Amino acid sequence: MTQNALNIAKNTQDNSKVNSMKSSHELTNNVNCICNTGQVDRRTGANLGSSQGVDGRFESIKIGLDLVSPDMGRGQGVVLGGESVMGNSLIAAKTVLLKDMIEQMVVLFFCHALLFAGMSFTQAAAAGHWKLLQGTIGISAMHMQLLHNDRVIMFDGTGFGPSNLSFPGARCARTYNGRRISFDCTAHSVEYDVATNTFRPLAVQTDMWCSSGGAMRDGTLVQTGGFKAGDRTVRIFKPCTSCDWEEIPMGLLTRRWYATNHILPDGSQIIIGGRKRFSYEFFPKPAAFNWPLAKTNSVPEAYRLPFLMQTNDGHAENNLYPFVFLHIDGSLFIFANNRAILFDYTKNKVLKTFPKIPGGDPRNYPSTGSAVILPLNLQGKLLEVEVMVCGGAPKGAHIKARNGVFVEALNTCARIKITSPNPKWVLEIMPLSRVMGDMLLLPNGNVLLINGGSFGTAGWELARNPVLNPVLYLPNNLPGSRFEVNDPSTTPRMYHSTAILLRDGRILVGGSNPHPGYNFSGFLFPTELSLEAFHPPYLDPEFAALRPTIIEPRSQIMVFHGQRLKVEFTVIDEMDPTKISVTMLAPPFNTHSFSMNQRLLVVGRGNVTTTIWPELMYEVEVNIPVSGNIAPSGFYILFVVHQCVPSEGIWVQIL
Repeated sequence: MTQNALNIAKNTQDNSKVNSMKSSHELTNNVNCICNTGQVDRRTGANLGSSQGVDGRFESIKIGLDLVSPDMGRGQGVVLGGESVMGNSLIAAKTVLLKDMIEQMVVLFFCHALLFAGMSFTQAAAAGHWKLLQGTIGISAMHMQLLHNDRVIMFDGTGFGPSNLSFPGARCARTYNGRRISFDCTAHSVEYDVATNTFRPLAVQTDMWCSSGGAMRDGTLVQTGGFKAGDRTVRIFKPCTSCDWEEIPMGLLTRRWYATNHILPDGSQIIIGGRKRFSYEFFPKPAAFNWPLAKTNSVPEAYRLPFLMQTNDGHAENNLYPFVFLHIDGSLFIFANNRAILFDYTKNKVLKTFPKIPGGDPRNYPSTGSAVILPLNLQGKLLEVEVMVCGGAPKGAHIKARNGVFVEALNTCARIKITSPNPKWVLEIMPLSRVMGDMLLLPNGNVLLINGGSFGTAGWELARNPVLNPVLYLPNNLPGSRFEVNDPSTTPRMYHSTAILLRDGRILVGGSNPHPGYNFSGFLFPTELSLEAFHPPYLDPEFAALRPTIIEPRSQIMVFHGQRLKVEFTVIDEMDPTKISVTMLAPPFNTHSFSMNQRLLVVGRGNVTTTIWPELMYEVEVNIPVSGNIAPSGFYILFVVHQCVPSEGIWVQIL
């Protein structure tokens, strides 16, 4: 047992050796999700209780201490190895239990030693699997948005030269780079049909490279900004089988390149920042609003945001694509570089300044980390809001990378409860260092870290050592047992890669093009045109019988804020009503390692009723959020989750 504990300690301490971690089976089965309050065995769904330790031994020691008690000498007994041990055998029982306790405490000693040393126990399960969907879609998927017709819009940039996807019928698109009009007979945007695994080319006229966007309340994709002649363009894509891009020249008040968009409670979008743009604006323009906003003299109707100037690191910048989240009071949490504010955009006022992230290292482009707002649990009496930031690069890493020196990426995540009266960052150690990684909210409340490299920063040829293993983060597990390394891809996804969650629970992964053009040879990481799907562990075949199937309502249902909705579902295996929850996900716009507008709401839990005739079926009641501050109007994917295994989702539109 002592040698086994030493092996656990060694495997945990060497976070970079994924194969070593996979050889340890001590921590493979504890997975928690939003459907339970304590630890859960991922394979059985058994609730292990909130007193569970990092490897399941805290509860065992508690039981052991209870058994070795003075009461045992007075006719009390305990079953050991199937035999009853009564008072006369108390010494033997104590000997056996004491031996077991010593073995367990040896493991705990190493656990605590590592935790106090700043290390983190890592789930070592090799799980999930990959599948190639398309060897090439003709473009490199630098930006992605899932629409409510189960089509994914993808694009890169018109300045990359001819792509590998021609328009049918020798059709050409007129493009404008700010100096001259030219004709490009190849596409730089596609619509991917998830159901049929097919795609069709779309035409864009101005450069969308490094832009931003989001889906409006009616499901229309609004995409803003880009490069050169495209930096003030607004582009509209309406979901239909034959639709194409519509462009609004000069639709923005100022240039927006590397900006961030977020949907607001009134259904409009706010566009924040961009290179050398320390301001924000709205689409549509808020002509009807009488907000007391201070206007700049140089940029009419674009509103100054000094915080963006304060977080700019000169030539390194480190504050592009800021992380923006809608708070439940209607204000915005804005994180740039290494710190954050709570901001009232209607009054152009900073409401709160949060402490710097511990260590002070930058987390935004080009020292690119990622961030999520953790699932909002609407089932409790108190709604807490917590933001999590992971990865990035140390101070000075970008300048060093430009000079050919590649520094190891950050291996930390930081969480902060922004609803706390005294919010503080809490650091955790990831099993793998990661820069340019994506963070995706899964239907069961867990977080997936995927894509990126482990050395260098974002930018042309500025990163090394691709991180091929996705990592699951289990936010409700105890500290030290929250990470699980999953099976690796064989395709590096470096700068300009993307990932989004699909309605069936898979992760669509594409892109990776760390050079200005389509280059397929002579580079360390050639332009990647393929699409693949990562199947998270909940899609492993062994959990198929636990997966719910939603019967009613059908997809595309419309609801109102505050409405109650009954959801009927079936489960092949025996259903545990205490492990049922219902979640709603707002599909994000993904680019440059940040998923804009991503939001997961826990809208139902337990309270399951059963009907037997005409067939066995279950029903759970869902409460649609009452406010646009919590759930802005628009399309969401609703999932029923059973023992941490989600159903295929249905589309729900909040009007």
